[in-house]
Parts: sequence; C-alpha cells; structure tokens
Amino acid sequence: MITLSTKKGIVRNTTENEPFVIRASTNKNLPLILRKKEVFLVHEDQNNIPIGFKAYAFFDCAPNVPSEHENIYVLPSDLDHLGDGDVLRIDPNTGSVRVLYRRLSKHNSFLTTERCNSFCLMCSQPPRKINDDYLIDEILAAIPLIDRGTGEIGLSGGEPTLLGDRFFELVKSFKNFLPETSLHILTNGRLFEEVKNAEKISEINHHDLMLGIPLYSDISNIHDFVVQADGAYDETIRGILNLKAYDVRVEIRVVIHNQTYERLPQLANFIARNLTFVDHVAFMGLEMMGFTKTNLNVLWVDPIKYQDKLEAAVTGLDRAGIRVSIYNHQLCLLKPSLYPFSVKSISDWKNEYISECDGCLRKEECGGFFTSAAMKYSDHITPFTS
Repeated sequence: MITLSTKKGIVRNTTENEPFVIRASTNKNLPLILRKKEVFLVHEDQNNIPIGFKAYAFFDCAPNVPSEHENIYVLPSDLDHLGDGDVLRIDPNTGSVRVLYRRLSKHNSFLTTERCNSFCLMCSQPPRKINDDYLIDEILAAIPLIDRGTGEIGLSGGEPTLLGDRFFELVKSFKNFLPETSLHILTNGRLFEEVKNAEKISEINHHDLMLGIPLYSDISNIHDFVVQADGAYDETIRGILNLKAYDVRVEIRVVIHNQTYERLPQLANFIARNLTFVDHVAFMGLEMMGFTKTNLNVLWVDPIKYQDKLEAAVTGLDRAGIRVSIYNHQLCLLKPSLYPFSVKSISDWKNEYISECDGCLRKEECGGFFTSAAMKYSDHITPFTS
C-alpha cells in the first residue's frame, strides 16, 4: 500500500496562508522563473539546496537549512516515494499534504465530489450532502501541472454529473491541457437521461473519453435495490442510450456480490441483445470499503460460488463481439477459460497480496487484493505451483 496523504507534516518558516496545488521537482538546475511554481524535494542530500523554489519538502528529518529558504515542510518517510512531476496539495496552516497525481503511476484518479443521487449498498465512497466545490478548483489547478505524457486519468465521485456545468468545464480542461491523455469517468449515468447532457459532453469532442456506468441486473427492481434509488434503472438505461446516440463511449460495470451474481448470464444476454453497441463490459470483484463493511452480510459471496455464472456471462458477451474484462479478482479463483479476460485493475496504492500468495508462480499476472480484503476473502486462495 502506498501512502498518498498525511496530516503529520511539520511547517517551518512559511509565508503562505492558504492551501495551494503545486508540482514537485528534484531538478536543481530548473530555471529560476519556473522554480516559483514548484516544491523542491529533498530526499537525502541537504547540501547545496537551490534557492528560489516556492516550497521545500524534506522527508522525516530535521533540516538545518540556510535562512534564505522559506516554506519548509517536513514530511513522514512514508511519503518519500514522491518524485519529479508529482502534483501535491499542501495546507500550510495544518501541514497536511495530499498527493493528487503521480507521474510514474498508471493509476491516477481524482475525486470530484462526495455528493451522489444513489446510495449503493457496496459504495466504497459513501455519499455526503456537503458543498465540496473546492475539489473542482483543486483539480482545475492540478490539470496544467500534469505531465502531457500521462496515459490515462480517472474521475470518480460521488456522482460527477451533479456538478452541473462545472462537470463539463472539467472535461474541457482535460481535453485542452492533456490532448493525448485518456479520460475515464465513473458515473451512474442517470442524469444523461436528459438528452441535453449527452449532447453537451459529446460536443466537447474529447479524443479518448469513456464513461463507466454501473448496471447490476436485467431486472429493474434488483438494480434499484442495489443502488437504493427507485427509478434508477430506467434512468440509467435511457442515459446509456442517449450517450451512444451521440457517439460517446460507454463501459458497463457490474460489481459482483450476493445480490447480483445469480443473474449474471441473463444480464449479459440483455446487454448482448439490447446494448450491443456499448464499448466494454467489466465484471468487478467487491471492495471491502465504505458501505460494504456495513452490508457485508447481504453482499458477501465467495467468488468460487459464481464461477459458472461468470463464465457464461463472459463467454456470451465475447461471442457477441463485445469487449469484456474481469477486474479485481484473484487468478486462482477463476476458471481457466476466464484467465484471458482477467485484468490487473486494482490501483497500485491499494493493491496487495496475502500470505497464501507466497510462492505463487503466477503472482505477477494476478489481480491481487484490495488492502481492505483482510476483512473477508475466499477460503479457496491457492498458489500456482506449476
């Protein structure tokens, strides 16, 4: 697990009064005019520290720096993975630091809001009715600092479309500043039942945009129960239809648990017959976070139990010519026929393996576990020995 935030930073000699978003640098030869926009990282050598940077971050040490240096932040050692080009949010009033973007990671995403119009049983980010518009301001400040070579950025919530016009402003900003970067947005799709919203996002004409939309059953009342919102199924289906009518790419995401696994083959058949134009379908393992902990008694099912149904669903979609993947699953629990569809999808900062995985010859191919899996995982984890 990789630490991405701390409230334990020590602030020294600060001239700042408000939180700020800034890019990290290890380049002592950076031109002076650019140093004013960056925080210099001091990992080991404390000699010849360059002047002129907006801030300085030291790691788990008590720096003795010349008096001309201002805005010193002493950070715990679990953040010493920070490197050149990373983007941080620093609060000089509290010493708290959040890592917004890591240049060398393939798993960068931004939380856009904690507000949501659904209340999913297994939500890993339980919604809150708060004004968190500051998150959009932070993302907009971070976007110009992100490396243009970044492959993909994710946006999640809450429900991003609740931001209204600011949601579309955000997508436009990613398009303008990062013209070669894919954008993957997690949304429940419900507000796209309004044609104008599908039209707006289509008009942005982002070069590589995908909307990941959950669909949990071919039966409306099962989907509505899972998301705890009456009428959500119909809104979601209309949203998907509107988006595809405007040629916006859509991925259907199915979290597998005790309320959804029984009808996986029927859901796949429904998609193949009625939504054959979607661009991807992802079957996803359960993350033991947020509401999942509270509702574990109605959600947990050992993945071994649903392998036949998952196989029928995956192979059915594959035969229909729909791209399909399996996320967040351990390879040893899958049927061999499903190995080609398995993807290592868990973000690197919350991905780990357990002791039962020691000595497994296919560990590098396996999706591994969420760090939260210590709460509950299959009794059938078996390392590959040949």
